[in-house]
Amino acid sequence: MVATTKTSSIEIVSDREENMRAIAYSMDLLIPGIYLWFFGFAIRIGGETPDDNPYKYPGKINSPFGIALVLPGYKIYTTYQGIYDPE
Repeated sequence: MVATTKTSSIEIVSDREENMRAIAYSMDLLIPGIYLWFFGFAIRIGGETPDDNPYKYPGKINSPFGIALVLPGYKIYTTYQGIYDPE
């Protein structure tokens, strides 16, 4: 079960896997926002929840911690240097 709390554009999801999947989706599609993750705790300011139609987005972050800033105009600054494919 996933409990979601949304306040303006800040979303905190209690399920770690769904939260990391949302960050991977937002970074992969270069959706503007600030993304932080640290050993199971994740914050996403901006970005989007994965659109699971017609299939579930399979990407994931393969790092236990990191930070990313995605700006409009497809500029991304991140500590994450991996791929978004499941291991």
